Amino acid sequence: MGFSFLTQELAIDLGTANTVIFQNDQIILDEPSIVAIDNATGKAIALGQKAKKMQERENPGIKTIRPLKDGVIADFNAAEMMIRGFIKQVNSKRRSLFTPNIKMVVGIPSGSTEVEIRAVRDSSEHAGGRDVYLIFEPMASALGIGLDVEAPKGNMVVDIGGGTTEIAVISLGGIVVQDSIKVAGDVFTNDIQQYLRQQHNIRVGQITAEKIKIAVGAVIPELEEEPEPYKITGPNLMTAHPVHATIDYREIAHCLDKSVARIESGILHVLEQTPPELYSDIVENGIHLAGGGSLLRGLATRLSEKVNIPFHVAEDPLRAVARGTCLALKNTDNYSFLMR
Repeated sequence: MGFSFLTQELAIDLGTANTVIFQNDQIILDEPSIVAIDNATGKAIALGQKAKKMQERENPGIKTIRPLKDGVIADFNAAEMMIRGFIKQVNSKRRSLFTPNIKMVVGIPSGSTEVEIRAVRDSSEHAGGRDVYLIFEPMASALGIGLDVEAPKGNMVVDIGGGTTEIAVISLGGIVVQDSIKVAGDVFTNDIQQYLRQQHNIRVGQITAEKIKIAVGAVIPELEEEPEPYKITGPNLMTAHPVHATIDYREIAHCLDKSVARIESGILHVLEQTPPELYSDIVENGIHLAGGGSLLRGLATRLSEKVNIPFHVAEDPLRAVARGTCLALKNTDNYSFLMR
């Protein structure tokens, strides 16, 4: 009799903004990548959604930390606490006398250094991972979108996450050309905060800026379906009196323009380095967009006009990396691109 029931298999998309865990083809956890720590004891008092509610509202005895910055681990201890806490949440639903051996596949940015890769592996092992595999996020995105990554064909994926935008050309189970640029969801949020300071003389926190981005975030000034303007309240920078402002999607398109232009430059840079045969495949198949940033209104249209190649937004782009990581977990013996 084998002990396979003692092995637990988890696919983890450890994102700057959100952590998604799949098990048996099902999402069992989808929480913000944030941990709240008691300053006196140094212990985690809340994770995920509970910790996010505390963000920008904590007292001096509590601090909220986002352990990942620009797609990589910035705070090793907080990352370990967070991964361990999420795995504990997952296992609280299991009824077992034994602690399972955890086999996990974790997504990492394609531009990660050896030190950053080791940090993810060590955090995962300290959190209970017995058998840890790593996969580059563009490869996971491509799998999650449903592309045949091992075919002798060129596929291009642009994954706009919270901390980084991953751009990669994939063929024969490997990444041929890649670029990882630190312009993504967090930068868009900062752009909105700066814009409101300069144009409306109003100060808003990250949480409000994030809500504006979701409600009226756009990258082109003319949309077929226009979202309703978003109303906000915040302190005047000069007087601290309350200010009410109504934000239109055209304003957001204007304030995100420079950051989106940097993503365009990154895409063109990767295309310049792409071998001609793979380039012709990409022109034929189009370029695939994944990640939360791809939900910005008008992004596929703007990029298609800029690059002259059609862009396709993946179905459920937020979870493309997590789904691909889940597929990789099922085929750890067959996929040569997985790192141990």
